[in-house]
Amino acid sequence: MPSRICSSVLKSLGWTIEVDWPESRKYVLIVYPHTSNWDFLLGICAARALGLNAHYIGKHSLFRKPYGWFFRALGGISVDRRRKENLIQQVAAQFDAADEFVLGLAPEGTRSKTDHWKSGFYHIARAAKVPVAMAYLDYGVKKIGLGGTFWPSDDIDESYALARRFFSGIRGKNNGQESVIQPR
Repeated sequence: MPSRICSSVLKSLGWTIEVDWPESRKYVLIVYPHTSNWDFLLGICAARALGLNAHYIGKHSLFRKPYGWFFRALGGISVDRRRKENLIQQVAAQFDAADEFVLGLAPEGTRSKTDHWKSGFYHIARAAKVPVAMAYLDYGVKKIGLGGTFWPSDDIDESYALARRFFSGIRGKNNGQESVIQPR
C-alpha cells in the first residue's frame, strides 16, 4: 500500500506517529507490546506510512500457498523452527549482504503475557554488529513511536534495562497482557 494511503488510514483511526530515526541504515527494530493480531497490521501500515522497508521473521507455514506471496510482499522471511540451523547466523548474513536492512521483531514472541522476552533480538544485533532501535504501539494514547536506538553491550541485562526504561508506561491493545521486559 502506498505511504499516503497508510498515513490516511492511521490518521482516520486516530493514530499519530512519532519518529527519531536511527543513524544506521541497518538495525534490529524491536516492537512492544505485542498483545493483539492488530499490532501486526498497525505496524505494517506505520512502516509503509514512514517509507520504512522493514522485514520480519515468520513461521514457515505462513509462507505456503495460497497466501505466501502476500506475507513475502510485506517483508516476511520464512523460518522453519523445526530445522536445526543457526537462525542467528542466517539473519546476520542477511544484514551483511544488504546496504540497508531493518528486521522488526516482537521480543515477547507471543500475544500472551510472559514473564520474559526472548533474547533473539539481542543475539542477532550482536552477531550482525548493528544497533537495536525500539518501536511501540501505545493503544492508551493511540501513538506509534520509533526511536531509542542503542548498541547491545556484552551485558544482556544492560540492554534489557534500556528497553524497560524506553517502554515504561506503554500499553497494548489488551492491557495487562504486556510481557515482563527481562531475559529468561
